[in-house]
Amino acid sequence: MTKPCHIVLISGKRKCGKDFLSEKLNQRLPESEIIRISEPIKSSWAKELNLDLKLLMSDGPYKEKYRKDMIEWSDQVRAKDSGFFCRAAMAKATSKVVIVSDIRRKTDIKFFKEEYGHLVKTVRISCPDGIRQERGWMFQEGVDDVQSECDLDDFLVWDFEFLNDGKEDIERFFETVNKWVV
Repeated sequence: MTKPCHIVLISGKRKCGKDFLSEKLNQRLPESEIIRISEPIKSSWAKELNLDLKLLMSDGPYKEKYRKDMIEWSDQVRAKDSGFFCRAAMAKATSKVVIVSDIRRKTDIKFFKEEYGHLVKTVRISCPDGIRQERGWMFQEGVDDVQSECDLDDFLVWDFEFLNDGKEDIERFFETVNKWVV
């Protein structure tokens, strides 16, 4: 198994473009892969409730139906071991460059910084609410106002911040990350 040489942590609100930018970045970077902390959460949840994991991993209404309950359950697991899902996700990593596309909490960043130190770079993607709404986002109480969406709102120590509003040069995003991993 290849140990990662670079870990890029991507954070942002729902429908800000984290998955889109992570996918495009993965296509551009040799020896890279995307790891999702949500995968072990959704996998465990799917097994427990006999749900369709593929649909749960997708970006659609099926996932949204279960999101609030998954958040509450995963918070209970994190209360016992804040790095549980990060560790489970990284156990599957096999590439030199790992893109973690769904960093949502200070404890996620803390885990990666403590475990991987200088290999870690952090990226915050932001996007105006109007554009997020065009992409299908609607404020959902118990989802958009809880720790899983808001914990990093006051985190200010990002290696790079990118406004994904369709006006900022997306090439700047790719060039910045590429400099880290070359």
